[in-house]
Amino acid sequence: MTGEGLEGFYRAGRRLLSRCHVRVAGREPLPVHARMTAADRARFVGTLRASPDAGPDPDVTVERVRRADGTERITLHSAAPRPLRLPLEVALGTDLADLSAIASGRTGPELPATVHDSGLRWTSPTGSSAVTADPPPTDALASAGLLRWEIELPPGGSASVELKARLDGEGPLRAVAQASATTPLAPARAAGDHPGAAALLRSCVDDLHALLLRDPTHPTDTHLAAGAPWRCGLAPAEALAAARMTLPLGTRLAAGTLRTLARTQLTDGPRSGMIPGPRRDAGPHLPPSCTATEATLLFPALLAEARRWGLPERETEELLPAAEQCLTWLRTTVGEGTYLSDPHPGGPQRCETQAHAHRAARLGADLLDAFGRPGGPGLRQWARSLRAAFQRDFWIDDLGGGRPAAARAPDGRLVPHLGAATAHLLDTGLLGGGERAPGLLDKVQTEQLARLLGSPMMDSGWGLRGLAAKEPGFNPFGHRSGAVRTHETAIAVAGLIAAGYEKEASGLLRGALAAADAFDHRLPEMYGGEQRTDGSAPIPHPAACRPAAAAAAAGVLLLTSLAGIRPDAPAGTVTLRPAASAPLGEIVLTGLRVAGAPFSVRIGRLGLAMVEEAADGLQLGV
Repeated sequence: MTGEGLEGFYRAGRRLLSRCHVRVAGREPLPVHARMTAADRARFVGTLRASPDAGPDPDVTVERVRRADGTERITLHSAAPRPLRLPLEVALGTDLADLSAIASGRTGPELPATVHDSGLRWTSPTGSSAVTADPPPTDALASAGLLRWEIELPPGGSASVELKARLDGEGPLRAVAQASATTPLAPARAAGDHPGAAALLRSCVDDLHALLLRDPTHPTDTHLAAGAPWRCGLAPAEALAAARMTLPLGTRLAAGTLRTLARTQLTDGPRSGMIPGPRRDAGPHLPPSCTATEATLLFPALLAEARRWGLPERETEELLPAAEQCLTWLRTTVGEGTYLSDPHPGGPQRCETQAHAHRAARLGADLLDAFGRPGGPGLRQWARSLRAAFQRDFWIDDLGGGRPAAARAPDGRLVPHLGAATAHLLDTGLLGGGERAPGLLDKVQTEQLARLLGSPMMDSGWGLRGLAAKEPGFNPFGHRSGAVRTHETAIAVAGLIAAGYEKEASGLLRGALAAADAFDHRLPEMYGGEQRTDGSAPIPHPAACRPAAAAAAAGVLLLTSLAGIRPDAPAGTVTLRPAASAPLGEIVLTGLRVAGAPFSVRIGRLGLAMVEEAADGLQLGV
């Protein structure tokens, strides 16, 4: 940990420790290995020669295991044939900078240290942090920020030092427990022909557990942090999207997320009914988008689908008033018009916003009808009008077969650039009886969009690019202008499979699994959108969160979409629409949850699905 760039331990958006420099016998170990071993843990290994007669081979291994809770264990392993006495020095430093200053390169110099208890302390006007050591150091030099031990190593022996970084006055971090009684996520597992499927699902569930947060005022409600290190708190749109993609792991995360966000819902003024959220960069061709709009539209859709997956009727009914307010905001904002614009003067009408709004209206109408609430027929009528107008107003005819516009200006001018946001047009949502809601595109337009998403312009070989490679402004590292975003790749794969375009889905799916393999099966939020070639590897994005809630949830969606699980818990049925081409060969998914009970399914090499475990009384739909 050198103190350069983003490196360091963080707590509540502040860098507790930025530098942790280890020397053994006056020398730095030679780095030979570094990898994440879990979502909240990394292991680093270095070697050195400590004996004068050791020859060319190292005889001391220095292992550093760093955890996200602010602890680091430094262990020296000796392979020397005689006892060793080695000085271990750890140089520490920090600037106590906040994350926004670090991201923009506005950090100041390191702060002076003082000796504190069994370690060192740093103080600034905004707070203080301390590092304590176990065992206590032999010497502590504040002016150099140095802790020193004399380590005795018997032949073949080991010795360890543990450092703990804390904000002053803070106790140890307490993560959401992963025990089956307390975690909202089922312990899903995968097995089968593809060697990466099992590792991917295991890492995804691990990442999701690592990102779980409790609502401090309602500790029984859990939700997901958006990702580490940049967004360690609640981001409403990402939390809802991730909860929706993880419905195959149970409905408790969805319920906790919905209850948490319902408490933030605006109740007064022109934005009444909205779930607040920040603005988000949208690439070079459009202004930043409003994640509050996305979250407000995701809320009723998630509630409706969670009910299909098994959210109890009582819990659904408790959340229904908040969903009704979201739908009321939608109808009030659209008014007598057809399209939902960004909520600022002159804001564009984005294609993905219309897709989210259409899905919210169709699924919301079903939800209202199920509980005898008014408003369903009006929402359906508006959704039908939107669908008819969208097919006419948002489609750009060209010699290549046409494409959906990225957005429409208030004056009717179309933004023609092809990007991954169009994948949301395929994400129509789940209705009763295992039926998908209708989408905004007709069959011919859907087929053309599938062809575009599967083309080399959009499919990088590692997943779906944020912007087509031949579009002006394409940047393989652009957040929304060319980088591969794991979440949108999964949305595209699931939508293409559900719509019957399995060839295009298979290419994106295999690319994403190959990328996962290159990232040790722990997919980041995004990565470079450069074209895959023989012998190449996906390039990490320097600003990507890893672990990230949407990416981890996307891995769950990538694999479960192969089974095409479409439950209707209120009706006591589950329908399977597996990928007939079986792009990963045989795959077995166990430990899922449908209707509140364990659910397991096997998809054979011929694309046939068989339920191996399910709730008592759950019937297989046609």
